[in-house]
Amino acid sequence: MTLTSMNHQYIERESGRIVTEKLYGDRMINFLYNHARENAAAFFKALTSSRGSRLLGFLNYDLPYVLGMRNSGHIVQALDIDLDECVDRLEKLNSPRKIFERKINYWENRPMPDDPDAVVSPADSKMLVGSFENESRLFLKEKFFHFEELIGPEKKKWLQAFSKGSYAIFRLTPEKYHYNHVPVSGKVVDIYELGSTYHSCNPGAVIAEATPYSKNKRVVTVIDTQVPGGTCVGLVAMIEIVALMIGNILQCYSQSRYQNPQNITPGLFLEKGQPKSLYRPGSSLDVLIFEKDAITFCDDIVSNMHHPYVKTRFSKEFGRPVVETDVKVRSHIATRLF
Repeated sequence: MTLTSMNHQYIERESGRIVTEKLYGDRMINFLYNHARENAAAFFKALTSSRGSRLLGFLNYDLPYVLGMRNSGHIVQALDIDLDECVDRLEKLNSPRKIFERKINYWENRPMPDDPDAVVSPADSKMLVGSFENESRLFLKEKFFHFEELIGPEKKKWLQAFSKGSYAIFRLTPEKYHYNHVPVSGKVVDIYELGSTYHSCNPGAVIAEATPYSKNKRVVTVIDTQVPGGTCVGLVAMIEIVALMIGNILQCYSQSRYQNPQNITPGLFLEKGQPKSLYRPGSSLDVLIFEKDAITFCDDIVSNMHHPYVKTRFSKEFGRPVVETDVKVRSHIATRLF
């Protein structure tokens, strides 16, 4: 049995339930990463290129609208999207792309924690945590990404700052809300783009393709939180990573709801919990990297990750429990240590 043919489970944080994930496009991913990658390398390379990813995105999110197939209600029902939390009503969400790029009343439906020391989730997503220290119980061998490659080998200052630090991975699946929010308050000290490929974030594809997250196109934003009004957890790198069928990462920071969006530039102060960017559209991924001994992850997220009875494709690959927790954007995921 291939990894992409086995079930993949996660833990729903709010209820504690073990849920078997509905993996969208799993047959296509199985074909791409267990057949085309080995037997049709040129075809595989073309599909995971920028042009190939945009084409797949058009076929899935724009073509049905062009052809007049606008059954938005069916899509909303199939993806189990809660229309009550959406800013726009169903009649305005009249294409697959508009559904995937929807806005929500996050100020009502995604409340912020009261703790000023809290680090919050940047996305509605399935979350894993880890450490770059070999002796840490959260250490995972470099399967998801290669640290230097992810940050950029020429970025010596940031590589040194985050050496032996900790990280969190947030996997956004197609049914999720696809705006990213700021996890900490602080000043942007650097922002840059890296990478060129568009590998899938499907767990089976991640295991099949070595360190895919540090190959995909991505935007790295380094935030200094040791400033007036900051969260005081040192430097934080927020890395937004595209995946198959993602055409773009739109930087659109808003200080109030979704109003007056602006580009992210060095020197801009970002307020925790506010919208920062938008994936357009499909599945995608965020990675947060913290300095050593800067934060501690919430106990339930760490405990869930080591749950022995949840069956995941990651656990099969690593030979020990590696379990994701489904988290809400702006929810408490970590607390500062200093």
